[in-house]
Amino acid sequence: MKQQKTYTPQEQQQASEAQSRQTVAREFASVEEMLRYDAKQARVPLGVTHRLNQTLRNEASPGRPWWRRWLGRQ
Repeated sequence: MKQQKTYTPQEQQQASEAQSRQTVAREFASVEEMLRYDAKQARVPLGVTHRLNQTLRNEASPGRPWWRRWLGRQ
């Protein structure tokens, strides 16, 4: 015959906390959806944000579109 263990209130609370800390498996319809979800969860460090903005400011502006060059229009 199996003995059933009875838990104290403290043990029950610890067990429920441990269960709530476990990660929940998620299923995504596409890779893009997974990446969007991950991007919402991740925090970008301020140093990275600053360097990225600085790099974008230094980028050359795009030239005329190919179709304007081809048609000879400004």
